[in-house]
Amino acid sequence: MATPDFIRTIRATAGRQLLWLPGVTAVVFDDEGRVLLGRRADTGKWAVIAGMSDPGEQPAVCAVREVYEETGVRCVAERVVLVQALKPITYPNGDVCQFMDITLRCRAVGGEARVNDDESLEVGWFDVDALPELNEHGLFRIKQALSDEPTWFDPMT
Repeated sequence: MATPDFIRTIRATAGRQLLWLPGVTAVVFDDEGRVLLGRRADTGKWAVIAGMSDPGEQPAVCAVREVYEETGVRCVAERVVLVQALKPITYPNGDVCQFMDITLRCRAVGGEARVNDDESLEVGWFDVDALPELNEHGLFRIKQALSDEPTWFDPMT
């Protein structure tokens, strides 16, 4: 994920300390029930499409924008399937971020899946029973997007 300009501005004064940031994950399905994935340039691993909201940007607008920017696929957001504070991440340069992730189920409405920016090495549609290796984060989000359950959140303990 490329670092947005507004984060660079914050980092200029905040240094490497923990930043709490809004993130969005889009689990996109086509009419055949396949899920859209991208193989990330930074890790080389397959993942669901995700990105960071711009200041004031609504989560659904962010999801639609990120999907198009990364994959060339046009989609519409259908519903929120998961809200979760992720564990803090320390990047190789020492910056620390923690994301509040809002995952949305989306439906493809146009475009062709392709690498559309420098954040992906490959992009493709996959049958849900024939997914490439994904991390637990991605698999859980796909599972929740496939269910008809209410929005998932970490229960209070």
